[in-house]
Amino acid sequence: MRLQRLQSFGAVQARALQRVTRPSWVCPGCRPNGPLSRRWNSSAQTKDKPFYVTTPIFYVNAAPHIGHLYCTVLADVVKRWQQINGKEAYLCTGTDEHGMKIQRAAAKEDMDPKSFCDLNSDKFRSLTYDADISNDFFIRTTDSDHKDAVSQFWLQLKHLLPKELGLYKGTHEGWYCVSDECFYPEDLVQPSIVPQTGKKIMVNVESENEVEWVKEETWFFPLTKYRDALLKFYDENPDWVKPANRMQEVRNWVENHLEDLSVTRPVSRLNWGISDPEDSSQTIYVWVDALINYITKAGYGSQWRSPTEDMGIWPADLQIIGKDILRFHAIYWPALLLALGLPPSRGILCHNHWTMSNRKMSKSLGNVVNPVLALQRWDVDPLRYFLMRNGNLSRDMSYSNDIIAAVYGKELQANIGNLFYRIAKPKGTAGWSTKQAVNASNSGAFKELDELKSKPEYAQFFSLEPFLARASDAFSREMADYNTSGAIREAFELLRETNRFITDTQPWVLAKQNQPLSPLLLNWTIHRGAEALRIAAILLQPIMPSKMKRLLDEMGVNPERRTVAHAQPDADDAYGTANETKSNYDRANKHLTLFPPMASGDVSDAEVLQQLKVYLRGSVGKSKMNQMVELLAMEARMGEAQVAKLLKTELPVEQTSTENSK
Repeated sequence: MRLQRLQSFGAVQARALQRVTRPSWVCPGCRPNGPLSRRWNSSAQTKDKPFYVTTPIFYVNAAPHIGHLYCTVLADVVKRWQQINGKEAYLCTGTDEHGMKIQRAAAKEDMDPKSFCDLNSDKFRSLTYDADISNDFFIRTTDSDHKDAVSQFWLQLKHLLPKELGLYKGTHEGWYCVSDECFYPEDLVQPSIVPQTGKKIMVNVESENEVEWVKEETWFFPLTKYRDALLKFYDENPDWVKPANRMQEVRNWVENHLEDLSVTRPVSRLNWGISDPEDSSQTIYVWVDALINYITKAGYGSQWRSPTEDMGIWPADLQIIGKDILRFHAIYWPALLLALGLPPSRGILCHNHWTMSNRKMSKSLGNVVNPVLALQRWDVDPLRYFLMRNGNLSRDMSYSNDIIAAVYGKELQANIGNLFYRIAKPKGTAGWSTKQAVNASNSGAFKELDELKSKPEYAQFFSLEPFLARASDAFSREMADYNTSGAIREAFELLRETNRFITDTQPWVLAKQNQPLSPLLLNWTIHRGAEALRIAAILLQPIMPSKMKRLLDEMGVNPERRTVAHAQPDADDAYGTANETKSNYDRANKHLTLFPPMASGDVSDAEVLQQLKVYLRGSVGKSKMNQMVELLAMEARMGEAQVAKLLKTELPVEQTSTENSK
């Protein structure tokens, strides 16, 4: 069963492309002083260093894919979360542009390497803009300041360390992987066959990419001499890499596979890179070059060179990476820093990869998701929400338009959008407004309801209170562990309970009653529902900055009161809007609503909606939105598992078969 195509893909594209400026989303009190984009106030760092989060710098041998977008959005969410918690925060992203893989890719396209890098780096820079990423730095390893930083770091490794701990020259031979830009030890290499040609090759067991035997004279970093220092650092920081299984992988590698690291390549084989400033016959290893980017933008080389100086925003508080580059960031990088007495980052968050409908994404299969197209199809904030909702640190994640459509309809249109219009933008004939409800709260009128709390017949009017009380702290606990999926679940639960609360208390009935308590109960109901919306919107700002800004704007929430400190019940007494017909114009035009109709995908729970019509026997009308709202209320009362079991049991046999085939 397919959702009706409500809006043409072209129209969605046109709307997305009309955005010409990023919306300002964060409250003025949370913004860093001065130009956010380039420098920090070093005099203030002695008290509270800004939060510094990084993404990997992405390799420009190909265009961006959905994994790049996910990683960058995750870093952006972490940064924005710090900001609404009152901290100054900085985000660095960019592109990695040197190495043999780039050299070969450019030659294949009959381009010089720099032009090739310019072309593809612009695609990554544009993606950060399209996805509303609030990055403060976009670094390219071809930038002059980065080249200077690498040269200085290199010379320190050569000349400032004891002989046995510094760089030395030697001959290296071993299995080299051009795709991964690294050598692999003998025990991690095995024979394989190219399926298309039957050609016998050698591959590494980690990435399964081809390796080739190389023998060459290079400079070495004595990584084996730093084994004990690394293990001591891991012992002192057992949670340094999240999740825990990745930390164990790192320890196992250091204990069992550590070898000295070849840190240059002969110019005769690799000329696209940063040359050894003292030996023009050698090109600095691309990973050494790349890893230094994180301290380049923290001021290394231009503002400081040693740990005795003010290091500005370094060390990074969090470095977000994919599982395929864990070794470089969790072994090579801290070893290089420890060698110079510099502190490693304070934490590494290692995420898994995205698959397409549970199949590994591959160019040969034609199932690689174009992130620009995805942003245009689903709009920026809904796609950010989906990526953060379905992101996972313990297993690979599945990207599917079916899943996105289902999430969009249930969680965004129904659980947030429709609830917003029910409470804050009711039909013009409704007898309530959020402004009126907030005024009633400020007047102390709700104290008259205290004696009703113990009466069973009024229990539904106070059933939302436990969820209001716990939501912000529960959301914050998940975000402290960088679990965006868990945090979103907390916000979803609060709003789903609020939908159930509104369904149970029926403010549209209270508005028409002439009972003495009806006006007071009506204002109470609207106020508690508005509080849930306000709290959830504040918490979800980092994930959906534009949509939540609009929601908070239309609820009349002061920009200064959009911090986590205000995301508590009754923490804001100065918001709300009147119920005016003109203010409901967007509601009358479904394409102007907070979450308008989108281009459809096959939705796996469409059969649930169909069965819901039968189950409800038309009690809430024929509107799909009303059915979805009722489904949310049922789940809040009975639990998702019970509702799913009930609806699955009543599905006709042919619908059950269709569901199982997806």
